[in-house]
Amino acid sequence: MTVIGFHCSHEQIAPARLLRDVQHAEQAGFTAAMSSDHLSPWSTRQGESGFAWSFLGAALATTSLPFGVVTAPGQRYHPAITAQAIATLSSMFPGRFWAALGSGEASNERVTGDVWPRKDVRDARLRECVDVIRRLLAGEEVSHDGLVTVNRGRLWTLPDEVPPLIGPAVTPATAARHADWADGIVTTNQPLDTLHQVLGAYRDAGGRGAARLQIHLSWAPTQDEATAIAHDQWRSNVFPPPVCWDAEHIDHFDVLAEKVRPEDVAEVVNVSSDLGWHTARLQEYVDAGWDELYLHFVGQEQQRFVDAFGEHVLPQLEPTAPAPATTGVPAVEREEAGR
Repeated sequence: MTVIGFHCSHEQIAPARLLRDVQHAEQAGFTAAMSSDHLSPWSTRQGESGFAWSFLGAALATTSLPFGVVTAPGQRYHPAITAQAIATLSSMFPGRFWAALGSGEASNERVTGDVWPRKDVRDARLRECVDVIRRLLAGEEVSHDGLVTVNRGRLWTLPDEVPPLIGPAVTPATAARHADWADGIVTTNQPLDTLHQVLGAYRDAGGRGAARLQIHLSWAPTQDEATAIAHDQWRSNVFPPPVCWDAEHIDHFDVLAEKVRPEDVAEVVNVSSDLGWHTARLQEYVDAGWDELYLHFVGQEQQRFVDAFGEHVLPQLEPTAPAPATTGVPAVEREEAGR
């Protein structure tokens, strides 16, 4: 049995409307949700970028869905601030929140004006941030001097149990690297062979927890419309690393995307007007061992997609609610943390 979630794309949809969309998705039968966390969209055509953490509080309060967020501590966010945000949401909504911690993209993180480090340095910085965040969530007072600096940080509001910290990975190498710290893995749709390698690398390295897959898709009543939606909204997102990591501004992505063809977009977005075709693709991901699927319709108007998939696709897959999003590790009591 597989969780079928709704992806909240802040780069494309204004937060008030996105809140209505995820509420509608719950009514239609989606059983979870996940959220992006961007300062900038990928294209002027997308044109939005609400603050994910404000949205998450509202979404958790007005639905019963569990939520995850993909975020990047270390530059735009100090890890103590990320830890505080995670702790507060997990305290308010026990068992309903997880956070995937990545090394970020320049288009979001360079806003601070700091140097954009090499990928190996960003990976090392992420690992320091993970350790800091885990220690803070465990109730410790943390001081740390390294690629990030923390001076006597402590969280005074702690959840009863530490929520899962998830490793986002696109490549097998990154998946294996996350295995020793992550409580689960999340990635985006790629060819099945590549996904098999990513998940296999994570498990072979000892990775534990749920395997989550974000699936970019485009559906409309006609194939031409489904293709046009995908090409309009997602052609700036076809570039693999390091381009997507290192391009610094929305203008760069729009220039890069000028000659991207619809068939190029179809390499990274599941595009079809056939709901049966989409159902079959999702079933393939389920059969490949992915525990939770998060559907990202790449268009900006979500209602028609939610209604169609709620009526014709989700019943075929029989989605279930996820297990409570906790690691089972209790956060220490305040009295113990202060000793």
